[in-house]
Amino acid sequence: MIRISSQQIFSGGINRLQELNTSLNNTQQQIASGKRVNKPSDDPVAAARILKLDQELSRVETYQRNVDLADNRLKQEESALSSSVDLIQRIRELTVQAGNGSLSPNDRRSISSELEERLGQLANIANTRDASGEYIFSGFQGSVQAFKQESDGSWTYQGDEGQRVLEIDDGVTVPISDNGKDIFERVPAAVTGENTAVSSGASISGVSVVNEANLKAAFSGTFPDDITIQIDDSGAITASSGSIPSLPVTPSNYVSGEPFEVAGVEATVTGPLPAAGNADSFTLKINEKQSVFGTIENLISGLNSIDKTSPDGQAAYDDLIANSLINLDNAQESIILKQTELGGRMNAVESTKTFLEDSSVYSNEIRSQLQDVDYAEAISNLSFQSFVLQAAQQSFAQVSQLSLFDRL
Repeated sequence: MIRISSQQIFSGGINRLQELNTSLNNTQQQIASGKRVNKPSDDPVAAARILKLDQELSRVETYQRNVDLADNRLKQEESALSSSVDLIQRIRELTVQAGNGSLSPNDRRSISSELEERLGQLANIANTRDASGEYIFSGFQGSVQAFKQESDGSWTYQGDEGQRVLEIDDGVTVPISDNGKDIFERVPAAVTGENTAVSSGASISGVSVVNEANLKAAFSGTFPDDITIQIDDSGAITASSGSIPSLPVTPSNYVSGEPFEVAGVEATVTGPLPAAGNADSFTLKINEKQSVFGTIENLISGLNSIDKTSPDGQAAYDDLIANSLINLDNAQESIILKQTELGGRMNAVESTKTFLEDSSVYSNEIRSQLQDVDYAEAISNLSFQSFVLQAAQQSFAQVSQLSLFDRL
């Protein structure tokens, strides 16, 4: 026979009631919080997986903020470049208008005045700031104004050549800025000619590329360099460039005012032959870079100062208009190429953004399956546990009244 003391009866009953009450409280907490797993002991395996999913979601949220930042910066830069292209197009139209031979000096000054306004607008675009107040075209030096106007009125670049990058996913980075030097200053310039050593008073003009294929063929396998042209006292024209001792010249005999071609580049020299025993030297600038600001500044200066009444003045004015148009076209092309590059970056950012959104949805769904409570099941359990607890309490109340003294 097993003896059961009254103390054992009371201890067992109380422990059972506490267990039932704890289960009931856990179910109530699940319903109140909406979570099936509120502490690791509720489901250790699920709790470990939920922790990993929370870490994954935190990582995704961080990259999503980076994606939004990259998207905003790239869209702002693209907008600035688009405005620059439109502005340069207007400047080009004014340049074409300035090439009209029937314009009076006052007409040219009017065009010059508008060009000055457009130059200021272009500088404002190049000095665009982001939402945090940093200059987007200053490279790493976001607090430094990208382009500053000097005392002589010219605009110079103040930033560095850095390019900021941002990580938008594990191992995935995207450039979110471009320095203004590469966009607005390092623009291929029109081929120009200059007097290097001239004793006869001759001058060079009308320099332009008329056959790009010949130019590339002349410098096949090498980087194009400046071309040096010499005209001796007999009228023979010779040309050389760096390591290339001789380039073909057509025609090779000098005639004042008549164009000749060197490696696809056409030029015209006007003036007498050099004195006996001497030679005049000219340089064709092939691979120069130009600042779009410098191009507009030179155009404004030329419109205000060049005297077209003399043949030399007219030739200089014609060269100014022709070279300015080429430089402006090159500037537009350079900016458009940068816009194309930006488009590729923006596509990459958009693709990453979509991937992160899908990853977030997938992780949230799995976490929900592991963590969220099934309200129908939980309410049913709560009802059942309440019933069991009530029955246990009533049973304990009756058992606790039993005593051997009742049998005496």
